[in-house]
Parts: sequence; structure tokens; C-alpha cells
Amino acid sequence: MRSRYVQTSGLKNDVLLDENLLEMIRESPIFFRPHSKAILSRAIHNDTEFLAQQMVMDYSLLVGIDEARSELVTGIIDFIRTFTWDKKLEMYVKASGILGGQGRMPTVVSPELYRTRFTEAMHRYFLMVPDKWTGLGSDLD
Repeated sequence: MRSRYVQTSGLKNDVLLDENLLEMIRESPIFFRPHSKAILSRAIHNDTEFLAQQMVMDYSLLVGIDEARSELVTGIIDFIRTFTWDKKLEMYVKASGILGGQGRMPTVVSPELYRTRFTEAMHRYFLMVPDKWTGLGSDLD
């Protein structure tokens, strides 16, 4: 990630970025029950599929904490950047290494690749905690 960390002020309503979240979940992971994780995953899947079909990329997941209800409130935001011909050209030039940076993923990627990368990251960030109905080990011999 590039420049996705902010210094916190320690105030209750600080706005944090991706790397702040990664730092926080190393100490205190965010766990979901299976049903809640399925709902979040389905919403992210459907929303990112729609955005990819519209050739939109470079969006973020906003996560808020409703402490009174003990709930996370989420939504996809910043979905204004479309994958136009100039972005496609930029992706190919950066991926080819013509301007350096060989071996690194270009910052501009196709909407479908962005979608895949985004959904995989969200799956890693929000973990499922088994409940008594999950049946741990039932598929083992």
C-alpha cells in the first residue's frame, strides 16, 4: 500500500486509513459470526461486480463503528475513477517496466483485477469466528 497511514490524534472520531486498520487488526482482529460474514461478503461481491461492469476502479470500503448498537457500518465509497483508455495505457506502460518499477504491481489496474484484489483483501481483514453450528472438524476423517 502506498501512503495509506495517518498519525492518530487519539481523539474518539479519528479517520484512519488502510494501514491503520492492518496495524489494529494485528492486535485486535475483527471477527464476524458466519452469517454476518456471509452477508458482508455477498454485499461486497455484488457491489464490486456492479462497479467492475461499469469499468469503475479505485474505490474503498468505509467502516464505521456504531458503539451504541455494537455494529460495524460499511459502504463502498470513492467510486468515481473509471478505467479509460489513458488508464489502460498507464497500466501497460507501468507493467512493462519501461519506466522502471519492474516486478511491482502497477498502481493502475483493470476494474476486474482491482475487484479481485479488493475482495480478497476484505476477506483477509474481516475474519469469521466459528459458532456452535459451524461443525468444526465434521469434514475430517
